[in-house]
Amino acid sequence: MNLHQNARLTPHGREWIVRQAESGHTPQAIATAVGVCPRTVRKWLKRYREEGLDGLLDRSSRPHRLYRPLSKSVVDRIAELRRQRWTGKQVAAELGVSPASVSRVLKRRGLNKLRALEPAEPVIRYERKNPGELIHLDIKKLGRFDRIGHRITGDRTGQSNSRGIGWEYVHVCIDDASRIAFSQILPDEKAGSAIRFLNAALAYYASLGVRVARVMTDNGPATRPLPSATGVAISASSTSAPNRTRPRPMARPNASSRPHCANGPMLGPITPHSSGPPNCRPGCIATTGTDLMVA
Repeated sequence: MNLHQNARLTPHGREWIVRQAESGHTPQAIATAVGVCPRTVRKWLKRYREEGLDGLLDRSSRPHRLYRPLSKSVVDRIAELRRQRWTGKQVAAELGVSPASVSRVLKRRGLNKLRALEPAEPVIRYERKNPGELIHLDIKKLGRFDRIGHRITGDRTGQSNSRGIGWEYVHVCIDDASRIAFSQILPDEKAGSAIRFLNAALAYYASLGVRVARVMTDNGPATRPLPSATGVAISASSTSAPNRTRPRPMARPNASSRPHCANGPMLGPITPHSSGPPNCRPGCIATTGTDLMVA
């Protein structure tokens, strides 16, 4: 129940008023003690006599009889236009009713949200009919650990001390039709390990009487040599590596792009004097026996 933040009386306070009235106190005395007018006290006493304790609960503020309610034909027309993907404002302008009334009708009919007009399509899952038609290949990188973690002990002190002890690479292969999986833990995720794992997976499925026809994997650097290393058709999924971008020139030259000499990069634009050393390039600073004039 949502009570007003400045409400004087709650259902428990109204019940207290009833108990005080039954004890012989007058409505004026009860109103003075509670901080409300005597008319409010008499109202709750009347509701208690008519309905009992249920009469002390809050009631809806909606009137019993609406002023100029929408006809059934208008309500049906609102729902019909909404199913044609009209917005609430468009429906209100078309039928000459307020947008608030249209919103109430749509909410009552369950058409206020767009997904209610077109329910989500069921997920279409594919599955190969025969084992070996397609197997999925992937690599999972997992960090090693040498002691029990904080999830079991609850102690987070020193949890970073075991970092840097290395990684383990779980190579996983799953058959699309039978969902029979084969996995190995290898020291890395390079092409050599991927090729060895694929050969081991093919031998494992061959021991089960399954001949692998195609392999689906990502387009990572470890799986790119697989088509040439094995006789199985390899198809890369959509999770390919991003295209390489060429380095773009900077908008303005920085200090590293200025000419250098033995004394370091130039600090500012200068004009060297004609008496400068012959082996110094234009635009550099020489401090041995030369007089430079700042531009």
